[in-house]
Amino acid sequence: MKFNEIRKMAKGMQINTYRMKKTDIIRAIQKAENNIECYGTERIMNCNEDICLWRDDCLSFNEAVKPPA
Repeated sequence: MKFNEIRKMAKGMQINTYRMKKTDIIRAIQKAENNIECYGTERIMNCNEDICLWRDDCLSFNEAVKPPA
């Protein structure tokens, strides 16, 4: 999902996105929905949330920031 779409979603939930990074906005949305604030965390290694809206993006994000082996 594109950054502006995420911001629009957050604003619709009354979340102030001023100066927030994409990761922080998504976690704020997860918190507002009473979900685990897990986007971009190591939890992806054990994540079974196959229908999560953020799953594909989270997998890509974690792959991009994974430290070299």
